[in-house]
Amino acid sequence: MFRRLKEDVQSVFDRDPAARTIFEVLTTYPGLHALLLHRLAHRLWGWRWYWLARFIGYFSRWLTGIEIHPGAVLGRRFFIDHGMGVVIGETAVVGDDCTLYHGVTLGGTSWNKGKRHPTLEDGVVIGAGAKILGPITIGHAARVGSNAVIVKNVPPETTVVGIPGRVVAPRAAANTVDDKRRKIAEKIGFDAYGTSSDMPDPVAHAINCMLDHIHLMDQRMEKMCGAIRSMGAELDMAALPELRSCELNSGEEPVRPMQRIDTGEANGG
Repeated sequence: MFRRLKEDVQSVFDRDPAARTIFEVLTTYPGLHALLLHRLAHRLWGWRWYWLARFIGYFSRWLTGIEIHPGAVLGRRFFIDHGMGVVIGETAVVGDDCTLYHGVTLGGTSWNKGKRHPTLEDGVVIGAGAKILGPITIGHAARVGSNAVIVKNVPPETTVVGIPGRVVAPRAAANTVDDKRRKIAEKIGFDAYGTSSDMPDPVAHAINCMLDHIHLMDQRMEKMCGAIRSMGAELDMAALPELRSCELNSGEEPVRPMQRIDTGEANGG
């Protein structure tokens, strides 16, 4: 019992930089209080003391703002941050080292008895306000963005955002794509501030599409040059200069990355 409590307190320190002392965590963290009360209620539920288990769950909701059905199965080092508005249904299963933020719902989509709530595998992180609905599985180490609505299974180690939820990219694949974008951005002298794949920022998406297009054109150009050289032609293969080091022929200031060059045509010059 005390070992589990020590794990719970340590998980708070690991995932909440605002935590300062053990006494503060034990007395002021509603997520921890809800977890401890649920363990008591779940034990009573297993003994078929249903009314008393439900009453403890009701008291826990009144005290913490977190509603966890006594029948739900929660793993070790489970952390609920802030917690207000969290709802976890009867047949929900939460693995080890999972994190939920406020407003998360692990709910059902059917009135039929049986398995009707989600299963979270180990290491899942659910953002604030997200709704995970139905007897689906969220794969280990997956991340669900804030306010997303998920009604289908989520593969392991992926990031899911939006309504309805869509997989942005597996994290390993996203890192590979980001590396390619970063290299082509450095080649053309562009500061690739918008190359993150995890956030659906329209500006970042447009920049990413542009970098992908440039990368593809660069590959095709290299193949064309190789084919021409194989035919005996000589080509100037000088390295492309960075945009920030290019200067205009007239001796004007260097062209900055992504800066439009005013040729004076709009004013009739």
